[in-house]
Amino acid sequence: MPAPGRIRIGTSGWSYRHWVGPFYPEGTASSDYLSYYAQQFAVTEVNNTFYSLPKLETFEEWRGSTPDGFEFACKASRYITHMKKLKDPDQSVVKFFEAVETLGDKLGPILFQLPPNFHINLGRLRALLEVLPSGHRYAFEFRDRSWFDEPIFDLLDAHHAALVMYDLEGRLSPLRATGKLAYIRLHGPKEEAYTGSYADSALQDWAARIREWSGEGRDVYCFFDNDEAGYAARDATRLQGFL
Repeated sequence: MPAPGRIRIGTSGWSYRHWVGPFYPEGTASSDYLSYYAQQFAVTEVNNTFYSLPKLETFEEWRGSTPDGFEFACKASRYITHMKKLKDPDQSVVKFFEAVETLGDKLGPILFQLPPNFHINLGRLRALLEVLPSGHRYAFEFRDRSWFDEPIFDLLDAHHAALVMYDLEGRLSPLRATGKLAYIRLHGPKEEAYTGSYADSALQDWAARIREWSGEGRDVYCFFDNDEAGYAARDATRLQGFL
């Protein structure tokens, strides 16, 4: 029997002014959001690396504002996933990794979220996986369902990369863990993304799956993206309670 993998629960981002009250105490300054967040959770997902890379000083500030063992899972640049659509990966990934590696041992998994208009392309995915730096963990969220195919799962397995399992707009991706990592993104229980709060029964179902994947020796990361009214932080806290 393998040793159980670590379980880490968090939210997709932390810098939400509308979370003051529902999650952050009243009067919390935006500069204190991250340090408060890191008292509640051991990981967060960084979405702004998708849109533009923060300055290196910003990564250093994040690292200094969080305790030992905290992790930042960073979303890969949209230049790689949406503009280039994985083409010429040896050229497109260099700048991204030069930036995020500033986080040092607090750099968590790297998330590649592919666009819904990008259909399966085994060759491009293989080319990307072959040039990604070793020593990091990778997860792939496919928004076009053509990617949910055995050759893709096999390729991810061969490179120890995770298929992101997600709940989005009433659609559930295949619950198929690949590689050495289980990576979950919960975008909200309603047909309108990023809204609503998950019922206890849904969170208990996820808790059971998470325990199963952890029992297989996989590290498990689960992020809530239903930021409306602070539901993400509250649902993450509730899920931790069920674990």
